Amino acid sequence: MPDSPTLHSVIFRIGALICAAPAGIVREILPRLPATRIPGVSEAIEGLVNVRGSLLTVLDGHVLLHQERRADDEGAIVLLDVGGRRYGLAVGQVLDFLEVPAHSVAQRADLPGVDPRLVRAVGLRGDQPFILLDVEALFAPIIGADGQLP
Repeated sequence: MPDSPTLHSVIFRIGALICAAPAGIVREILPRLPATRIPGVSEAIEGLVNVRGSLLTVLDGHVLLHQERRADDEGAIVLLDVGGRRYGLAVGQVLDFLEVPAHSVAQRADLPGVDPRLVRAVGLRGDQPFILLDVEALFAPIIGADGQLP
């Protein structure tokens, strides 16, 4: 019997939510870096950070998903390729890289407190559910459909 397809994801926590991004768009995990605020931009844009000589726009996952920061947040930045550009997503903590069998993932579902348009699927990590984010939909109100900051 052939192996069932698997979903490769990077699992992280934003506030009380356990979330995931497809591993194919994750380029790097960075420790929390101080961001330089950009005047006049949305509160969801944490600012710019210097990553090896290149400026990276960092979006705050807590603001985007309406989650409170936790006292035990370590803070991390997940570098993602979205719309042909690279962005950082500030998260509370990166938890795992996970290979989830396709049969353990259900298509998007209504979750209390989460806009269903931002959810691609719901999966299980052990017995703990997580949401696979539709990162493009999550970022679209901030970076626009063309991947450019307004």
